[in-house]
Amino acid sequence: MTTAIKFWAVVPAAGVGKRMNADRPKQYLELAGKTVIEHTLLRLLSANVFTAVAVAISKEDPYWPELEVSGHEQVITADGGKERADSVLSALKSIRDLASDEDWVLVHDAARPCITATDINLLIDTLRADEVGGILALSSHDTLKDVQGKNIVGTLDRSHIWRALTPQMFKYGSLKNALEIAEGNPAITDEASALELQGLQPKIVEGRPDNIKITRPEDLALAQFYMEHQND
Repeated sequence: MTTAIKFWAVVPAAGVGKRMNADRPKQYLELAGKTVIEHTLLRLLSANVFTAVAVAISKEDPYWPELEVSGHEQVITADGGKERADSVLSALKSIRDLASDEDWVLVHDAARPCITATDINLLIDTLRADEVGGILALSSHDTLKDVQGKNIVGTLDRSHIWRALTPQMFKYGSLKNALEIAEGNPAITDEASALELQGLQPKIVEGRPDNIKITRPEDLALAQFYMEHQND
């Protein structure tokens, strides 16, 4: 008997967001009447494709328990780690008794509240038969400079440059294994880089440009603008 493949979402949310210069982590800043992370999680849940969403939260986080979404029946809380990769691995371990190695995991940034069901379904439909998996990304339209200090030493071929977005979608077993092997490696800045370290080549799926990440104060206004104009 073949077990049906499940889809899981993982949201690392233990960061502090220093560049926001705010009194709380950026995922708890208000955006259109809710916190950033509430918008993000509600977008993921409303896609109706995930068995559960595992959220990695700092142990000292006083804000998470106050959010209604933290008690949602499809939300699992895991301990956050020092780095993003640590949080993702912790979240994966929190579902190890529920997930199979062949299930798909979509890792999504807590600070990307403009994610749409359209992009989630595009990623899944494109990659569900793939052997490795891949990520949402955007091609670069800007001229890119190679800089040392403050001096330009060259111009990069932008046809080879893509901006990594999330979700990033990989098999549960291969992602967990790659993150365990790479534990502590500072080169692991996203999930794809952990798979790349294993000699694998994740695919690129072109996503929507409104799937922005909240990193600076002005991003909140831009995110609200996008959300008000999205019809998915």
